[in-house]
Amino acid sequence: MFASPNETGIAPSGSLLGLLQRGRGDGWLHALAAPRAQAVAALERCVTHDPRQDWRLEHRSLYYARLYVELDAGLDALAAHLLDPDDAARPEEERTGLTLSVLGHLTSYGNQDAMRLLRRYAVVGANWRWALDELAVRDDDAGLRALGPEILARFPRTEEGDAALTAAVRDSFEPRPWHLWAEDPGRPGQRARLERALEHGDFDRWQRQMRPSGPRPGWSVRAVLDWAREGDEQTPRQRREAAAARCLGAVAGPEDRPELLAAAAGEQPAVRAAALRHLAERGDPAVFGLIEAAAAAPDRDVATAAVTAFSRMRQDAALERARHWARREDDLGLCAAAMVADRGRAGDAPLVLTALLRAVRTRGSDARELRPLVEGAGRLAVTAAVPVLRHVYRETSSSHLRGHTARALAATDATFAAGFAVECLWDCEEDTREVAARCATTVDTRVVERLRSLAADPAERAGVQTAVRGRLAGRGRC
Repeated sequence: MFASPNETGIAPSGSLLGLLQRGRGDGWLHALAAPRAQAVAALERCVTHDPRQDWRLEHRSLYYARLYVELDAGLDALAAHLLDPDDAARPEEERTGLTLSVLGHLTSYGNQDAMRLLRRYAVVGANWRWALDELAVRDDDAGLRALGPEILARFPRTEEGDAALTAAVRDSFEPRPWHLWAEDPGRPGQRARLERALEHGDFDRWQRQMRPSGPRPGWSVRAVLDWAREGDEQTPRQRREAAAARCLGAVAGPEDRPELLAAAAGEQPAVRAAALRHLAERGDPAVFGLIEAAAAAPDRDVATAAVTAFSRMRQDAALERARHWARREDDLGLCAAAMVADRGRAGDAPLVLTALLRAVRTRGSDARELRPLVEGAGRLAVTAAVPVLRHVYRETSSSHLRGHTARALAATDATFAAGFAVECLWDCEEDTREVAARCATTVDTRVVERLRSLAADPAERAGVQTAVRGRLAGRGRC
């Protein structure tokens, strides 16, 4: 799930709410300095209205849970959010996942109210599987066993209910509760039912592995291309371009090159995309002209397929062409600039800087295309990029991108250790905290205190604690 700042209601980067929504270390520090009621209100807003651009990549739960502990904030707002009547109408994970994760971390810090709320939501909530997964790694055996009858009551003793139970057991992320309930000697009926579900789940998983579903193309170039076209023409549409390209790698020979070149220049989008990707992966010398033509095609799918095909090329010839295309102001130009940023040499620094400035100017500080350019600026030590990197660091609502930007600043900005690195010790992303632990100057008294706090926190990630202990032992600086 990707969302724009407008869709998630991201506040300005200089406000307390905006800082907390971004997961910045400065947000944590500002919250402690602000009036408590204001800080708690901003924190509750973040936890009940997930501000992340991409909830699968970005982390906030530990950051918010630590702040809940520091502010000694109550859980009434979280309970109201989870138990709202809207929960049944909007059962999607995005609505409640962050709240449940925060509660999970709070239980690790000994908050029994959080444990009770998780147990209650597991029984009555729509996103009960997430709550159960949080409890599975934190609750004791007695607490989990007590939930068994109420969770199983969700599945009526009918054929459909038994099938739903088998699917829930089979697809569970944390299997511990199900096995505890299946081994509960005090509830023989529950035990027998779950043993059947576990057995059927294992059998279903084996069947899926042994009998992959879905249509398969015939064993020729023409059959593969026809299969890609048929998927494109179905309703709903089936995207088979990537799979078709892989199949072409198995069936195409030198004698098929004319047919593939014709397909890559043709009109049918799926056929064209599959052929372009196949030719690009094999570094066919004619593919650059085909990619350039496809990138300018009015069909958006064809243009995207051309950029994707080029992005997968690893040959030296592709890098040389990327240096030429990096000056373009379209998607192909951004892709080419990313390739130069990833694989170029020191002499390519001006190209990377120009592309980075253009991307920020035209696409904003949240553009997904920024990550490889930011990484390239750091890898090539483009010191002239420091001002724009600082801008991205401050303004982006993506903590994932901010982490990459922090690493680039560590390699390019002489003031990083005494500046952004200090606040990064409180950042929501563990990789960013690790960079800070290696780089932040200990002249600032807050740094040593924070390093000791992270070293003693059992919830902190292993990589961060390794870096922290190295600094406290006087080893290493970035």
